[in-house]
Amino acid sequence: MSSAVPTAPSAPTPSDTSLPTSGPTPTGADPSRRPLWLRIVLTVLVIACGLVFLVPIYWLFSGAVKSNDDIYSWPLKWIPTALHFENFREAWETVPFGRFALNSLITTSIGTALEMINAILCAYAFAFVPFRYKNAMFLFMIGSMMLPGHVTLIVNYITVGNLGLLNTYPGLILPGIGSAFAMFLLYQQMRTVDPEILQAAEVDGAGHWRRMVTIVVPMSAPMILTATLIVMIGKWNEYVWPLISTNTANMRTLPIGLLYLRSQEGYTNWGALLAGTLMAALPMLILFFLAQRRIIGGMAAGAIK
Repeated sequence: MSSAVPTAPSAPTPSDTSLPTSGPTPTGADPSRRPLWLRIVLTVLVIACGLVFLVPIYWLFSGAVKSNDDIYSWPLKWIPTALHFENFREAWETVPFGRFALNSLITTSIGTALEMINAILCAYAFAFVPFRYKNAMFLFMIGSMMLPGHVTLIVNYITVGNLGLLNTYPGLILPGIGSAFAMFLLYQQMRTVDPEILQAAEVDGAGHWRRMVTIVVPMSAPMILTATLIVMIGKWNEYVWPLISTNTANMRTLPIGLLYLRSQEGYTNWGALLAGTLMAALPMLILFFLAQRRIIGGMAAGAIK
């Protein structure tokens, strides 16, 4: 007497299974491609927007090496007939341009360093350090971004004057070392740091200072570099506060120096004026183009775990 042994059903073969298929695909052009007329319109808009930004910059560079005859000629001469580098010498010698550049370098470098240190410490505290009324203080600092900077001019001027710091480097630097904008950028970046990494460092005995310096700051380096660049450009181009907090030419910065240059040259010698403007703007342009690749590369590297 034989007993029947049940057998497991055989696994379906690839020929037995069928995947649901979508409808027939068109054999013509790729449906994701834009129509020709739309691509033409977008190309024209991109070129027009590029010209809006590039034409003034090109005119600045070309006008700085043009003679006044080329600048005032009509129709416009986009290419100089001869390079007129005397404009730079005239702008440098008409006003104490070297002193203005030194003042801008000192106030920008020291002010940016102090502001970024303050922003990093505040961002780390709000992101990782528990303390009372943290949310209320954070909202108060973020709310200060809605106030225009000119609202605090009178208060800062009175405070700096009472401290005897008018027409000094500390008077130029100290009122601007608090930046809610830079702190907020770094705070948003630090919140993306994996908390498990910080917990492992805490188990190993690392305190807040060591965790911040060895873990959080290196992982936030792209955003720190971006915020540093934004802060530095803002301080280099600052005009109103250096104008009201200084009263001698020896303490003026480059934006005020351009005002001095315009008052000396008037509205006729545009070659010297454009040369002075180029000398004032060129350091930040060079810095931006040098740091641009590093910022993009750092952000792309930080996006990969």
